[in-house]
Amino acid sequence: MTRLSCIAAAACVAAALCTPAVGRAQTFNVQKWDIGGEGGTDYLTAEAGTGRVFVSRGTHVMVVDGRTGKVLGDIPNAPRDHGIALAERAGHGFITAGGDSSVIMFDLKSLAELKRIKIPQGGQDGIMYDDYSNRVILTNHSRPVGTVVALDANTGDIVGTVDLADSGPEGAASDGNGKLFVNLEGKNSIEVIDEKTMKSVAVWSIAPCDGPTGIAYDRQSDRIFSGCGDTSVVTNAVNGQVVAKIANGGRVDALGWDQSQKLIYIPSGEATGTITVVHEDSPDKYTVIATVTTVSRAKTIAVDPVLHAAYVFQPEYGPPPAGTPAPPANGRGRGRGPQGPMIAAWFAAITH
Repeated sequence: MTRLSCIAAAACVAAALCTPAVGRAQTFNVQKWDIGGEGGTDYLTAEAGTGRVFVSRGTHVMVVDGRTGKVLGDIPNAPRDHGIALAERAGHGFITAGGDSSVIMFDLKSLAELKRIKIPQGGQDGIMYDDYSNRVILTNHSRPVGTVVALDANTGDIVGTVDLADSGPEGAASDGNGKLFVNLEGKNSIEVIDEKTMKSVAVWSIAPCDGPTGIAYDRQSDRIFSGCGDTSVVTNAVNGQVVAKIANGGRVDALGWDQSQKLIYIPSGEATGTITVVHEDSPDKYTVIATVTTVSRAKTIAVDPVLHAAYVFQPEYGPPPAGTPAPPANGRGRGRGPQGPMIAAWFAAITH
């Protein structure tokens, strides 16, 4: 069924000079497994404290033990899936399936499908769970405008929709007090949503960020972290001002955050396959403490804030057919053009 080929290695770490708040550079260890299976990938999601990681594969979702690389289960019939959200309080998981404009609600214990929710706006892409409202939040590349759609985590019912200022919304994050923040990739901005009224209340430019995708929120310092190609940014969630810039790799498509460790993980989808690990020294000061090599072209990431582990996944492909066009050269483009046959499916766990 699947091939488990464990490759354990200590990551080669290039660390910046550390401030007294950090103390010293940290060593990050990487374990890699070839988990097999069919299909490409987009997002993956870690279930906090259990070790389970849900990995999108284009038409299905694989459930992997992040500590051993063992495949624990599979959720089928998810056409053109992108992301997975886990509503642990409700006991439900949710998968965006762009192929039939639906969201699949499943049981977290049995992995059985419970309900298929039609999303009239289409364009399903990003998805997250907001513990404050017990809602699942969709960020849709719908047309003519992008949308945020909120689902009740218990029933799966659609409970709100917001039209956005850009057709390319990416990640969303909650402040835990009734506000949502959505990265607008096309406008290099963050849109602020009042979740109580389901209305947009502000759009903030976050230059010099180019193409914001992944996002996380520090509820202790009220700072928003936006993953961007080459230069990610930190925004003050009270006034919308960019307070810090972080140098990282290109082709970023997600961002991970470990609240108690004060660590931000920014993956680069370039061939080098690195993750920039950043420590939040204070609300407006950030130090790159390591650059960890994981899996070539892995552009998304999931963090378990209980086990303090990060996970990436990316299939490995052979050479593309002769004469195919080269991929975009800039960090904003995330596509790679035509590819050859898949020769491995690398899942990696990063610990420290």
